[in-house]
Order: sequence, then C-alpha cells, then structure tokens
Amino acid sequence: MADTILLIEDDEALGAQIVRTLEEAGYDCLWWREGHHIPAEAPPDVALVVLDLMMPRVPGMDMLRELRVASDVPVLVLSARNGTPDKVHALRLGADDYMTKPFWPEELIERVRARIRRPLLARDAAIEVGPVRVDVGQRAVWVHGAPVELTPGEFEFLLALVRRPGVAITRRWLAERVLDPDREGSERALDVHASRLRRKVGADLIETVWGVGYRLAVEAP
Repeated sequence: MADTILLIEDDEALGAQIVRTLEEAGYDCLWWREGHHIPAEAPPDVALVVLDLMMPRVPGMDMLRELRVASDVPVLVLSARNGTPDKVHALRLGADDYMTKPFWPEELIERVRARIRRPLLARDAAIEVGPVRVDVGQRAVWVHGAPVELTPGEFEFLLALVRRPGVAITRRWLAERVLDPDREGSERALDVHASRLRRKVGADLIETVWGVGYRLAVEAP
C-alpha cells in the first residue's frame, strides 16, 4: 500500500502540481487548502506532511507547533519564505526539512523519499551519529569511543533521539515509548532520564526544546 502524504498548500495551481508530482512518484495524497488546528488526540495518520507556512485561517508555524505536540510525523516545510530566521524557527519547532519556492519537482521527490525512508533506515543494528554509537541488538552505547552504562529507560530515551538526530521529539511521544507505565506514570520522569543522560553522555548532546520536548543536538548525516 502506498504511503500517504498530507499536503498543506493554499495555492491551487501549485498544489495541483505537487499532488500530481507525488502521485506520479507512487504516493497517495491528502490535500488541505487552508490551515487547520491539529488536535492532540487525533493527529493526521500520514507518512509525511508537506507544509506551506503562509496559510489562511491557521498559520503554518502554528500547525507545525501543534503537530509536534500531537505527533512525530516527519514534516517538510515548503515555503516562499527564504529568510534564515524563518528556517531556524521552523527547524526549532520540529520541522525535519525546509525547501524554498520555487523548486524543482525532482528535488522535492528525493527529499520526500529521504524523509520517509530515514526512520526505517535508523533501525539498523548499529546507529552512529556524531560522537554517539548505539548497538541496538546488544543495547550498548559508546560516546567518543568510550562505553557508557545506561538503565533500560535511559537507553530507550537516547535511542529515540539518536534515530532522529537534530529533530525535536515531543514529550508525549517519548512518554508513550520510553516510560514504564507501571513505575513511571508521569512525563516528569522524562526530565529525570534527560538529567541522568546529560551526566552520562554529555550535557551538550541532550537539548531541551521548550514547549516541545527533547532532541539530540547533532545534525543528521
């Protein structure tokens, strides 16, 4: 079954072109022509979101912020706003990639493929990002070549960040996948894991993204 991509774009001509390009590449498309609030309890069930920032009704930055509260779905921003402050702001809010208009359709498709594929590739037996190496099968971690002993919860926390380096992972997503529901009933336990991880792997590697969650402060290879 084809992956479904949510396109959020208000320009009718451009939106139709993007939908046609994505469908010709083998993807299914859902197209929103205006901004919508993203409910935390019902995020869009798609493989990727392609998001324009200048949207009527609900601005793109607001939707990006709400998406990151509700979901870990990859987000590719596609915008005519090409200033560095806009790019930095979107990436800090949790965007996975940022393309500016005008663009080549071939580049869009390759970026879409990379963003959909990357979470799957990151599940290989060993993941190495910056100074961090994680052997998933052996549940072993090295930082700058030195072994680091982690508790099961700390390992799962770090693994979640390593699989998407440089991307803000929401507290809700981490809590659902990292915390032990029998012993750690509150998202506050994430702060404990983060504090311990900083002491063990380096305070500069585990970054708090205020209002969103945490990320590994290393760029994706």
